[in-house]
Amino acid sequence: MKSAESNSLRNEKGYQGSTLDSFLQEEGVLEQMTSRAIKEVIAWQLGEAMRQRRMSKSALARVMRTSRTQVDRVLDPENGNVTLETLQKAAAVVGRRVELQLV
Repeated sequence: MKSAESNSLRNEKGYQGSTLDSFLQEEGVLEQMTSRAIKEVIAWQLGEAMRQRRMSKSALARVMRTSRTQVDRVLDPENGNVTLETLQKAAAVVGRRVELQLV
């Protein structure tokens, strides 16, 4: 049986505490973490598309007419300094496209 104190910490939906977004906002890192998460997802999706096509990083670089180092930056989830144009090129080579949306 739960104590009355334990129940008082839960909101009407049954969750305890704040949301992750509100926590990150309070810490002042929401925008940074959101950007990083987006880059990680894009890097993962590009990597998966390359694996499906059995395409190496060198082959991607050749088709994109760029360096292998640039491809490494695109596929590095930690590197957020990649232009939208570069992401669009990489996506097109693996048969995908980049979609952006303001919400």
